[in-house]
Amino acid sequence: MPKFDLAFDPPLMNAAGSLGFAPYRRGPIALEQLGAFVTNPVSLRPRTPAQGARLLPFPGGFLLHSGHPNSGLRRVVQRHAARWARSPLPVVVHLLAENPADVRSMVVRLEAVEGVGGIELGLPPGCDPATMLALLSAAQGELPLIVRLPLEQAGPLAMALAGSGVAALSLAAPRGALPGPGGGLAHGRLYGPAVLPIALNAVGAACLGGLPVIGAGGVFQPGDVGAMFAAGAAAVQLDVVLWRGEFEI
Repeated sequence: MPKFDLAFDPPLMNAAGSLGFAPYRRGPIALEQLGAFVTNPVSLRPRTPAQGARLLPFPGGFLLHSGHPNSGLRRVVQRHAARWARSPLPVVVHLLAENPADVRSMVVRLEAVEGVGGIELGLPPGCDPATMLALLSAAQGELPLIVRLPLEQAGPLAMALAGSGVAALSLAAPRGALPGPGGGLAHGRLYGPAVLPIALNAVGAACLGGLPVIGAGGVFQPGDVGAMFAAGAAAVQLDVVLWRGEFEI
């Protein structure tokens, strides 16, 4: 069993990057529909938005390259900690895992912040098992830990995490490339209904590792949530569908 358990009731939450850094009552989904709130990705130091084309449509979805802009952990905590402490939902802070030293520094800082109910650790693209385990070691502490796996590597990495003390696994949006307006390729993450089939397959593969899996990717209709549960997911994250307005289960 994981060293720390997370229970989500209802078993639904937003994905990192979809609803900002803190929960708001006037957001696109009623907070009562969620079992937890996941913040936008946070790094130790500030990050600026990506340059060039950042949103490109394709049939069934779009490619997004944001660069994960944020003001850095210290400023994010200053601006949002009071709202986290008042939140009716557990707040899960999503951390960008750039190196073990940065991860450890951020985790120690967050352990002292009221209202933080857990951490979601976002692994870098192409992360190998050895790098993942080093980042995981740096992230383990007093707070329950969710590890967000690259969707393309969900099966092998989930197997490597068996018995690690992680509370749950989640899935990042898959990466892809499209022709950009300047003639070259634009790289980013893929969102939209077309992602659902590969996301369901990744949920099933990740479940073989024996840890609870939070499904994500391509969920745009209420029936898609049920499909995630049928694939083995213990909970489901919603991403860009939330930008369209209220999502009814």
